[in-house]
Amino acid sequence: MPDASGRTHRPDRPRQVGEERRSGSLLSVHSLAGQVFLLQLAVVMLLVAATLVALVAQARRDVMADARQRTLTTAQTFANAPGTAAALKSAHPSAVLQPHAEAARKAAGVDAIIVYGLNGITLTHSDPHQIGKHVIGPYAQAATGKPFTRTFKGSLGLSVISAVPVRGPDGSVVAIVSVPVTVETVRHRVNQQVPVLFGGAVAALAVAAGGSGLVSRRLRRQTHGLGATEMTRMYEHHDAVLHAVREGVLIVSGDGRLLLANDEARRLLDLPTDAERRQIAELGLEEELAGLLASDRPATDEVHLAADRLLAVNKRLTTPHGPAGSVVTLRDTTELQALSGRAEVARERLKLLYDAGLRIGTTLDVRRTAEEMAEVAVPRFADVVTVELLESVLRGEESTGAPAALTELRRTAVAGLASDDLLHPVGELIRFVPDHPVAVAMTEDRPVLARGLSASDGWWAQRPGRARRILDHRIHSLLVAPLRARGVVLGAVEFWRAKDSPPFEEEDTAFAEELAARAAVSIDNARRYTREHTMAVTLQHSLLPRGLPEQSALDVAYRYLPAQAGVGGDWFDVIPLSGTRVALVVGDVVGHGLHAAATMGRLRTAVHNFAGLDMPVDELLGRLDELVAQIDAEEATDAEDGQTMITGATCQYAVYDPTSGQLVLATAGHPGPAVVRPDGTVDFPRLPVSPPLGLGAGLPVETAELTVPEGSRLVLYTDGLIEDRTRDLDAGLEALRDVLAGHERTPEATCAAVMEAMLSDRPRDDIALLVARTCRLGPAQIAEWDVPRDPAAVAPVRSACARRLTEWGLEQAAFTAELILSELITNAIRYGSEPIAVRLLRTVPTSGPAAGSLIFEVSDGSSTSPRLRRAKVTDEGGRGLFLVARFAERWGTRYTSTGKVIWAEQSLHHGATPEPEGLGEILLGQWDDTAL
Repeated sequence: MPDASGRTHRPDRPRQVGEERRSGSLLSVHSLAGQVFLLQLAVVMLLVAATLVALVAQARRDVMADARQRTLTTAQTFANAPGTAAALKSAHPSAVLQPHAEAARKAAGVDAIIVYGLNGITLTHSDPHQIGKHVIGPYAQAATGKPFTRTFKGSLGLSVISAVPVRGPDGSVVAIVSVPVTVETVRHRVNQQVPVLFGGAVAALAVAAGGSGLVSRRLRRQTHGLGATEMTRMYEHHDAVLHAVREGVLIVSGDGRLLLANDEARRLLDLPTDAERRQIAELGLEEELAGLLASDRPATDEVHLAADRLLAVNKRLTTPHGPAGSVVTLRDTTELQALSGRAEVARERLKLLYDAGLRIGTTLDVRRTAEEMAEVAVPRFADVVTVELLESVLRGEESTGAPAALTELRRTAVAGLASDDLLHPVGELIRFVPDHPVAVAMTEDRPVLARGLSASDGWWAQRPGRARRILDHRIHSLLVAPLRARGVVLGAVEFWRAKDSPPFEEEDTAFAEELAARAAVSIDNARRYTREHTMAVTLQHSLLPRGLPEQSALDVAYRYLPAQAGVGGDWFDVIPLSGTRVALVVGDVVGHGLHAAATMGRLRTAVHNFAGLDMPVDELLGRLDELVAQIDAEEATDAEDGQTMITGATCQYAVYDPTSGQLVLATAGHPGPAVVRPDGTVDFPRLPVSPPLGLGAGLPVETAELTVPEGSRLVLYTDGLIEDRTRDLDAGLEALRDVLAGHERTPEATCAAVMEAMLSDRPRDDIALLVARTCRLGPAQIAEWDVPRDPAAVAPVRSACARRLTEWGLEQAAFTAELILSELITNAIRYGSEPIAVRLLRTVPTSGPAAGSLIFEVSDGSSTSPRLRRAKVTDEGGRGLFLVARFAERWGTRYTSTGKVIWAEQSLHHGATPEPEGLGEILLGQWDDTAL
């Protein structure tokens, strides 16, 4: 019978004498091994004999060929050797040639090198006594000039001789060289190889005997010592067992053919009588079962349907222990059909949990995650699913856990419902009564089952009218599971069953709780992301400009769009400068998140501070580059894990002067601006290339200067506008050119058109867009005077200023303006150097109700800057700049290539200019009563 290892053992019985004798004589002629050995012996002997004959014949041929080749080559070499022909003409040719002939004979391994004259006299010979004798031989052919080789049998045995003529300088034959050699070495060579041949034959016989013995032992081990009779008896026994067992057995070949089927397998599968040797697919089995039987996949207790029977199938492959194929056993488990149904339900639910893990939480949006939770459960577990979340969860905040708060939920998702008015719609805030299943599940933190809704008083008490409509739509069962993550309840999910679906049972609560727990983890992750994203957005919005400052040089509009991947580091700025100039700034910090937003805030603040100092464009970007390098150094010092983050940032800084129309700009790794001229043409100016911020290594920044006509539009942007996954930089610039070209639009309309045309569906990066239309100050708004370095020149300039203000209709501001201008000119005459010039500008804002301002600029050739201080009681001076600071809205100093400019700005707002009567009190306030 087969044991656990699959092997078959005989019943224990005494070993007979005959068996012991058979075991001891492995090479008996009556055994298979002995017969194989005799056959191998005969084959080896035949092979040895044939090999010996072939070896002798081959050796004879090889030796004869070698003798012929050696004698002919030696004769030709000696006959044609330099000096042989000359030696023959000498007085004693034998004395000259004999030593050379003996040396050549020994080197060539021949019997002799004999030189004959044409008269038959021997000139050289291996036997010196033969020299000078007359020899008669068959050399006539050589004497005519033709070499030859012949075989003859002499006194020493079979020999080979070759003769070659020796030619003189004129080509005539003067002598003959003959080289003989014996071939007795044939017998010696064969005698040397015969022992080796017979030794190999003996070794082959030994190996054959050993192999036969091993084969015999292997056969006995495979048959467990059974003889033919016992093998026959064992086969009959196994065949009886195979067909009598009440379990179906199939043997299938590797190519899908049925090799064997017992009676029970034929009955269970209803196989035809000729089923064996046919393909499994041709037997009319169920598709799933046939696929399993024909495949190379093992199976353990798999349940398959065959007609009206439910079969448990076990399948094992015969490889590598046998030929390719499989053995299949079948058991009739029709009575276990109910159990199989429950197993199928469990399998489906496990698959549903697996699918839920894949489909829930694909985004970090709380609402979308709730919708995914509802969609994955319909219709595989429930007919309708609704999800309610706490308000704090939707805002990304932590749940307070207060009982009152847990009963107020906002419906976030609904799936499986055709009518929108049957249940509470999405977005509605629901206040559940204390006995409602949702309220109980939230407060007690456990699943609640309402198997029959008509019998649930708490559910009826919520809204009886709506409850009646729900029942009318044949929704009859409810299961509520709380959404809990990290020990905090986030909301609840309601599973509803309707129509012909069976009501929920107690065993469904565990599955609903598991499904809700998995969804709650994803909802909590989305909530935490929402909180962090809200914080980052709040931080970013607090760092970005909240409005455009008042200025008169540019009409500006802007757009800012954060990327869907998160908060980024793009920013823009419009910064009013002295002398009606305006700075335009766009920048980009690489990356997203709080780090990028915080770094953007630091850089934007630094740009404001540097711009407030009236730094030139190149110097400002140089200082910004040093700041970014310092930030990188600080982060490298503070890094604990050894990994530092390099602050990648770019910036473009441009200053526009409306008095001259000049635009000075520089860029640090940032794409250049677009200039749309009044005629609609678009130009992308070529700017000097500078590395991004932090990589400049102290190198100077190059600037570019442009003169733009009035009414031109300057378009500054970040790379997120022109680059995305569908287009590269060049394609983006061309698309931007097409949008801007040929249209006369306001800056606001330009922003809208650009965003509509350039924006992709899911921008990967932030987008900052700044459009500014240029304005110019006309000659009527500018007054200039040259001032000699003489205190007496102050009064004429002051009078000229008063006249110009009268022309502008600003007589009410004349007194304050004259005071400010007088102090500035006096300061330049006293402490500055020539040339001294005065410029008065009158500005009108491009938008808004502001009345504009007056700007006073006094330039001189000195680079020293005045400093505001409070004069002492005993000081005679030092109060001029104090008065300027008191009556001007703002003032400052900026440096030029030829010196400096001290400027002051006086606002023309109503009430901003003090009345002349109040100036006396302000002036007298500089001295106290004791000093007076």
